[in-house]
Amino acid sequence: MTLDPVHVDGIAQLAGQVGATVETSDQGAAAEDVWASFLDPLYDTDGREILVPLGEQRRRKVPIEDIALEDPPFPTQHGLDSGTINPTTFKNGLVLDVAQAAMSATPSDVDLHRGRTIIMAVHSNDATLTFDDEWRADDRGYARRRVLDAPQVDRFEQRVVHALALYLTESEHALLNADAVEDLFVLDGPIYPTGLLRWADRDSELADLLAEDDRPKSVVGNYVELVERFVERDIPMVGFVKSSSRKPLTRVVRRKTAAPWNSDSAFFRHILERRDGERLTDALTCTNWFRSRAGTDGMLAADGDALGIDRELDPEAYEVTFFVVYDPRTDLVFRVEAPYAFTKDPECRDRLTRQLLHDVAAEQGPPLAVAKADELASIDRQGSEELTRRIEREFGMDRDASYNDLRWGAIEEKF
Repeated sequence: MTLDPVHVDGIAQLAGQVGATVETSDQGAAAEDVWASFLDPLYDTDGREILVPLGEQRRRKVPIEDIALEDPPFPTQHGLDSGTINPTTFKNGLVLDVAQAAMSATPSDVDLHRGRTIIMAVHSNDATLTFDDEWRADDRGYARRRVLDAPQVDRFEQRVVHALALYLTESEHALLNADAVEDLFVLDGPIYPTGLLRWADRDSELADLLAEDDRPKSVVGNYVELVERFVERDIPMVGFVKSSSRKPLTRVVRRKTAAPWNSDSAFFRHILERRDGERLTDALTCTNWFRSRAGTDGMLAADGDALGIDRELDPEAYEVTFFVVYDPRTDLVFRVEAPYAFTKDPECRDRLTRQLLHDVAAEQGPPLAVAKADELASIDRQGSEELTRRIEREFGMDRDASYNDLRWGAIEEKF
């Protein structure tokens, strides 16, 4: 503890002053006004519809115990997630990240759970270097691995290797195992690689890379192909977003009226939370489904160019649709996404809604298939550190560490 008690008390008093000021702002009323007046549909400043309700715009609540005990509409689920060691820079100038992806099944499938796709994305400023990018089998054929030669950039090397490793691994493993899915496929996260698509708004160098380089385009193309595969098989796919800092709705609304919340999730929390003095925790609440062209969703909209990627289906089939679930037991907001190809059918929308409400009620969080995939694919801090040290030995070269790495325990002091 670096602060004395007297300092803690002083800071708490400052927080009290700020809190008293915030209490004078009725954010709930502002959110209710936006819900009632702006979302059916929500127009951008150029007159383009960016948020359109599918069916009636409304809020629903369902008793948690009742929905948890219902028979789920989809008998089996498959989930998929990927995890990385996080980008690391070495003294030989290489910047790399390593990602692994895994698919889970509910009920369990041990052989499927054992499978892995592993990709090491490597950035080098030496244009003469080339890396062997062939797929190699491992673990008696249950795993496959390869190196990805990342595009050269002057900045953002860590961001580039991280996004490419994470999303290429996830999408490749999903395509490899798509035929194993029988009833419902659930991605841990959005249905498209939003972390990569955001490059278009982050910086001109990243925007140019996204628009012109085949490597990020091929990653996005994998997700487009994934939608096509599941549409062809008539098996719904959804993305379960556990936490989101998205702000496209908030930004548009802020140009029209007061929007005191700091993210779209905060807005939905205000309109879905039920109170009678204290927060009521007996029921899950959710919105209707919306068709979204806001933010990065617009790139895969019917009138978007999808980065020039060929789309075999009607372009509107790829559009992002979503609904929002609020769990009062944990005070958490979840966003569930699906391609419009599935949610344009009211019956399919209802089945997906009831399935995800059942899962959240039963698990008090993400669906079991997502939780299992997350556990299979995640690389914990100890594992990440061990792997980084092994890479150091293979390179015969230490990572390019900073004082903060030593200060916060990322590396041990060496003599």
